[in-house]
Amino acid sequence: MMSLTVLDELRELGPVFRSSQAVAAGVSWRDLYALRDAGELIELSRGVFQLADVGFDRVGYVAVCARVPDGMICLDSALEYWDLTDQIPARVHVAVPSGAHRPTIDYPPTQVHVFKAETFSLGRVEVVGEAGDRFWISDRERTVVDVFRLRHQVGSDVALEALATYWRGGGKNMGRLTDLAQELGGWKAMYEAIQVLQV
Repeated sequence: MMSLTVLDELRELGPVFRSSQAVAAGVSWRDLYALRDAGELIELSRGVFQLADVGFDRVGYVAVCARVPDGMICLDSALEYWDLTDQIPARVHVAVPSGAHRPTIDYPPTQVHVFKAETFSLGRVEVVGEAGDRFWISDRERTVVDVFRLRHQVGSDVALEALATYWRGGGKNMGRLTDLAQELGGWKAMYEAIQVLQV
């Protein structure tokens, strides 16, 4: 059986870590893959591992953000996270800033989007779970604005549903939604849709 000291070293990295982090912490490749083969680690994606005895939600989001630490979960995936749609996306949608590396991720199935670098950080928030799992995602307002300004990609019906759900829900911040729509784009179409919702 593998020495617990190696697992203890890996626990210091968190419930999810990259193989490069493990190697930098002094864990050998041999030990890393032996732990995986013994069922102590789960390989979530190429080079991304999870401690097998630590469970948490949103494993796909955590795995993708481990592969894309400067990215954020967006569009359909963010809609699902914020309960702004009933649809379950078949892929994890992640955005990277323009000029950044655009990774290819086969598992979990992932679609990479490129957002402008100068506005990328607007509404980008970190979610940290009880187990220490973490990922980055567009907040509720940015998510609504993004699906509205990119409605030709996600579908006008999806964008209208998201806006209507946001409008009817509690905790809405219309001032912030308006400011983001004016800065990121799509305000004119969103304004027209809001007028209909107010009737």
